[in-house]
Amino acid sequence: MALATYNGSTRRVAIKHGVTVVSGGVLAGCLDSESAGPPSDTSTDDRYSVTMAPVGEVEFDSVPEDVFTILPHHADMALALGRGDALNALHAPEYYQSLWRKFTHHLDGVSVDWEGLYSSWPPAKEKLYELDSDVHLADPAKVATAQGMDADDIEEIERTVGPWFGNTFSAIHQQPPAEWADEYEYYTLWEIFENVAAVFREEKRYEALKTVHSSVLAIIDENLPPKSERPTAAMVLFSSSDDRMWGYKMNHPGYYAAHTRPLGATDALADAGYGDSENIELDYEMLLEADPDVLLVLGPMSETHAIEAIRERLESNSVTREISAVKNGRVYTQGARGQGPLANHFQLEMTAKQLYPDRFGEWPGYEDGSPYPGIPEGERLFDRQRVADIVAPDPGNY
Repeated sequence: MALATYNGSTRRVAIKHGVTVVSGGVLAGCLDSESAGPPSDTSTDDRYSVTMAPVGEVEFDSVPEDVFTILPHHADMALALGRGDALNALHAPEYYQSLWRKFTHHLDGVSVDWEGLYSSWPPAKEKLYELDSDVHLADPAKVATAQGMDADDIEEIERTVGPWFGNTFSAIHQQPPAEWADEYEYYTLWEIFENVAAVFREEKRYEALKTVHSSVLAIIDENLPPKSERPTAAMVLFSSSDDRMWGYKMNHPGYYAAHTRPLGATDALADAGYGDSENIELDYEMLLEADPDVLLVLGPMSETHAIEAIRERLESNSVTREISAVKNGRVYTQGARGQGPLANHFQLEMTAKQLYPDRFGEWPGYEDGSPYPGIPEGERLFDRQRVADIVAPDPGNY
């Protein structure tokens, strides 16, 4: 049985291991806690619980095998815990597969095969029944904002299919829907990952990856120049169909900035009026007024944009050609803000080199359609083989 707490009410939720499926997709034994009898002796010793906002405490009677996800930070966490093949759903799976393969190219024995998964935003209740997932690695407060899903649907899926377990609004500390506000807490990327690792009983694997991550942060902290010597930077996304562009926060709390905030560059767009939004729509004049020393461009590593075409566009425009980053050849490819632990390692390294080549070694550049570029071994911020051994380990490697 699985125990979940929502909005102060406690209900028992059965996942499909060790229970009987009855007609209509409803799992036997899913009773309100007030009326449920004691658990059977056969499952008592194997049960364990994990707690994270906004779902509260969730109790499992075995490690989940079929895993539903929506957003890539949760999918990356499953991959990092050796559960990449367990995913049955992910929003825009081909898009994120193309991006994550750029990173896993450098991790021996680690592969991503998400093509053909159910594209899960917005999720359809009927499809959730069909997938019959052991755990929905997704934030029910976020699912509550999806068209066609309401609080009753979320509770029904939790009660009759499998529990929800995820946290999404920690991305930039957005406000959750009002009905979830009292239960909500904000976590760092690695705090969410620690809880997800506990769901899969992979605490040792988490601790091993956290040690690598802590080493990367220590290298960054030891080598950052004084604030007065740091560049200004802007993170932007260009439309693939017109001249629109958006700027994104670089130093805001939350896992969207987990690869830029530790590097401490000045956000050139900080005064441009983000407000409570995660981004701001820009025009060429606004970008020139901000005049970043470094321009970090989202999109090309996912193959939805081409970095060379973007550079040519900026260099040929009478306004943007005057931007310092454009004039000095410092327009760089970035990956994804919705990162999990594996992407975070690569993106910390990438951004460190793009912002501070004198401190962390030159960024070799990204070629459209290619994997994350090769970095000379002596200039890497983390050991690829060590990460690969943790993610796809032989016994005892971690």
